[in-house]
Amino acid sequence: MKAYAAVDLGASSGRVMVGRVGPDSLELAEAHRFPNRPVRTPEGLRWDILALYAGVLDGLRAADAVTGGRLDSVGIDSWAVDYGLLDADGALLGNPVHYRDARTEGVAEKVWATVPVGELYSSTGLQYAPFNTLYQLTAARDSAQLAYAARLLLVPDLLSYWLTGEQGTELTNASTTQLIDPRTRDWAYDIASRLGVDLGLFAPLRQPGDPAGVLRAEVLEEAGLSGPVPVTVVGSHDTASAVAAVPAVEERFAYICTGTWSLAGLELDAPVLSEASRAANFTNELGLDGTVRYLRNIMGLWLLQECVRAWGEPELGELLRGAARVPALRSVVDAGDAAFLAPGRMPERIADACRGSGQPVPESRAEITRCILDSLALAHRRAVCDAQELAGHGVDVVHIVGGGTRNALLCQLTADACGLPVVAGPTEAAALGNVLVQARAHGLVGDLAGMRGLLARTQPSTRYEPQGDTARWRAAEARLAAR
Repeated sequence: MKAYAAVDLGASSGRVMVGRVGPDSLELAEAHRFPNRPVRTPEGLRWDILALYAGVLDGLRAADAVTGGRLDSVGIDSWAVDYGLLDADGALLGNPVHYRDARTEGVAEKVWATVPVGELYSSTGLQYAPFNTLYQLTAARDSAQLAYAARLLLVPDLLSYWLTGEQGTELTNASTTQLIDPRTRDWAYDIASRLGVDLGLFAPLRQPGDPAGVLRAEVLEEAGLSGPVPVTVVGSHDTASAVAAVPAVEERFAYICTGTWSLAGLELDAPVLSEASRAANFTNELGLDGTVRYLRNIMGLWLLQECVRAWGEPELGELLRGAARVPALRSVVDAGDAAFLAPGRMPERIADACRGSGQPVPESRAEITRCILDSLALAHRRAVCDAQELAGHGVDVVHIVGGGTRNALLCQLTADACGLPVVAGPTEAAALGNVLVQARAHGLVGDLAGMRGLLARTQPSTRYEPQGDTARWRAAEARLAAR
């Protein structure tokens, strides 16, 4: 068996996992976990990238201890769209801006004045989200940092550069910038030119499985490792890694990657670039082996995380037990509404949304929690149904992976809402996908189907059968549509 370190960075925490892979075995263990705490500075909301890098180094030290000094490779995945700017000497020009920062408010309209929204979608296939890298770059156009920048590296590529000294732009993450053509899987040169985006800022594109260099001598010393230790390019967008770890043994499946966000959709062979797809706010992001992740972004467990934070971190299990006793679908909100994007006052904002739509206002913590879970299940239903219709691709089962697999109530509600069986697991899907791409680069596993077969044989999952019919969910959907 070989041992791989998967650096998996989420919006609220980072972790370094150790995956051991053999001919028909796959084991995953956590070596180190650390917080990811964005910082609000006078300039706005920023990622504390130095603390994250320190966490990575600590994690590599812990991973080396777990493996007894036999670490065969390292791979890095993280959230999408955000980036760091480097000067001509390769030094970082300030902490990366957080995608929830307000600097992109109103920027999309300026972009659309040059490239109409329909043309932008047909060229890049990306849904509208105010924080897409294209809008961030437009917002930063007159900034001193961008004027002095010689290189732009997306977050996982930035960390990989610090580890190895080599620069690259991983394709699955690049596809979230709104600067990639999903048909050619290359830069959208015409769009970038018309919008004044210098593609020369980006390092050359590279694919999952490509070599990304070896750990620098200084990194080996800092982390207490003996070299050489290679770094392997993985699906560096965490959703790309998570979708690669969907343990589907059938072709007709939908997936929901759950965590701070819910990413719900289908895996396709080609993008869907129709006007109907744009109007439904579906995105075409790139996956492994020429696939397209056709999905919709949903606000996800961020809604509950923010409520829990506002309530002083009560015990989650008790909240969920209370929510299970609240009548179903009493009140629902649009879990994809950008009104819930910013942090702060989430319980009040959810109550306000219910009040504004003429529904009963949830007051207790249990009622608010149930409103969130019902709303997420409803959003999952809408995404799965819409994706099938827009892509002409039916499904027989829904796979849920990621942190939401621990939430049995949400999984059951999603099965009920979709009217389809839900298979929940694995929880650490992004880390597993990360590990498997490294293992494949070293010849231990085969194609994407082979990776998924290994997952299905080795990783636990729970199956939820739908209960009742979907009429009440269709009625709740109609309530939201009538707002």
